[in-house]
Order: sequence, then structure tokens, then C-alpha cells
Amino acid sequence: MIQSFPEPVVALEGSTPPTSAGGRFRRGSGGWAGYLFISPSLFGVIAFLVIPVILVIVVSFFHWNLLGHPTFAGLSNYTQMFAHYHAVTSLYVTAYYVVLTIPVLLCASVLLALFLNRPLPAMGFFRVIFVLPYMAAPVAMGIVWTWIFDPRLGAVNELLHQVGLSGPTWLSSRALAMPVIALVSIWSSVGYNTLFFLAGLQAIPHELYESGMLDGASRLQLLRKVTLPLLRPTVLFVSITNVIGSFQVFDTVYVMTQGGPGTSTQVINIQIYDVAFQDFQLGLGSAMAMVLFVIILVFTILQFLYFRKRITYELA
Repeated sequence: MIQSFPEPVVALEGSTPPTSAGGRFRRGSGGWAGYLFISPSLFGVIAFLVIPVILVIVVSFFHWNLLGHPTFAGLSNYTQMFAHYHAVTSLYVTAYYVVLTIPVLLCASVLLALFLNRPLPAMGFFRVIFVLPYMAAPVAMGIVWTWIFDPRLGAVNELLHQVGLSGPTWLSSRALAMPVIALVSIWSSVGYNTLFFLAGLQAIPHELYESGMLDGASRLQLLRKVTLPLLRPTVLFVSITNVIGSFQVFDTVYVMTQGGPGTSTQVINIQIYDVAFQDFQLGLGSAMAMVLFVIILVFTILQFLYFRKRITYELA
């Protein structure tokens, strides 16, 4: 049998090669349709993210009290910030909050994920319960926890009183106020972070555990040699997002202590708020915000560099 083939189409010199209807659609109106569909989100990103960031950068080089005309200040806002006692102190307070929160939060989230990954009855219900605190408004939770730690009527001191102990004034103590705020932040975020670790655990192939058990590995060895190395991508994501969020903490601290007692809980965002909108030094507040942005960027890059050669991916 002789099979015939269609004659090839030869394009003449200077002519346009033929295209299909689909190709014409993709290169024609399809592109504009794509931009049309993403335009609402694109507008939101530009209006509420890009433009405000540009304005903060510009205002940080000016003296402005929101009423008069801005006057160019050069780098004086930045030099004034590092000469400002409360601004430098607030950076130390913020770092202290991050150190208190992140390690405990990561460890608690991993342990809780290991517990919820077990095939126990009603486990779906418990997963929902653990996530509920993250869904609550931070301001509302701050008010509730302020009542709980109230020295006279709070539930914590009442429980201590029942066992014959006298509870301290938690949020009025310079030594205890920040640990209490860190505890509240951990309580509200641990369930949400657990979901990411739970997804990472369920993505680990069960065959790896079977192979390890055939080789005589114990549960602790499987945890150290299989589970934790394959969870490193999840650890990287969770640690980066939580470090960024911890450096930007404001609402919980403001509701519970307003930065007090003294400056013991005055994190950098509260200092930025006070300088920009209480003292009306918008340029100095913008300079503080830019320094905070640089600090967060540096910590994010350091985390990427640390995990870059330590991440293990399971390939199918």
C-alpha cells in the first residue's frame, strides 16, 4: 500500500507564515483578556502595596508634620533614629520578642503536627479546634488575654490562689510582660503553623519509613534521619513567615500593654506609630520603617542561605 503524505507548505520570501485560529487568538485578544482578568488584583497590589512603599521611601528623606510643606532632610532622619534612645531600645525589645517566640513556636508546631498525623478518631475535629485561635481577631484576643492575666480578677491568678499561691501583676511587671505577650502570640499561631507541618508530614512517602524499619531503625532515628530532613522546606517557609510577622508585631502588644511598663514591651512598630502619629514626625517614622524593612530583608536572606544546602527534596 502506498501511503500519501500532505505536501509541505513552503512560505515564500517576505510572506507571513500561516497561523491557526488558536495561535491568532493567543497572540491577539488573548493577551489583553489575561490582563483584564488580573487587573483587579493588580490594582490592589499597586494601590495598597507598591505606592505606599514608594511614599514611605520618599518621605523618609523629608521633615514633615502632616500639616506644613515637607522640607528635604537628606539622611538626617536616619542619623536621628540611631541617636534616638527609644528607637534603639525598641529594636532590642523587638529582637527579644522574636527570640522568645520563634523557637518555641516552631518546636510546638512540629510536635503538634506529629501528634495530629496519627490515625486517631475525631482527628479532623481536633485539627479544626487548634486552628480556631488564628482565625480570631488579634485585638479581640488581646482583650480576652488581658482579662485572663488581670492581677485581681484574672483566671490565672485565681487558679494560683486556689492552690495557695499569690499571682504576680503579669502585665505590669517589666520582667513578665513580654513573656506573657510571647505566650499569647504562640497560642494564637501554633495551630496555623501546624497545618503546614502536617501537610509536609503527609507528603513524605511511607516507603521511606518502611525501608528504615526493615533496616532496624528506631522511631527516634526515623524522626532524625527521615522526618526532620524532609520537613526542612516546610521549616524554611514557616520560619521566614513567622520571623517577618514577629518583627511586624503591633496589635497584640498595643492592646495588652501599649508598650509598657516603661519601654519593656515597646516594639519597633509601636515606636514608629508614636513617632509618626503622636509626635507628628512622619519623616522619622518612615525612616524607622525603612530600617525595619532592611532588618527583615537581611534575616530572610540569612535564612535562605542557611537552608539552601540543607534542604532535602524527595523526588518521585
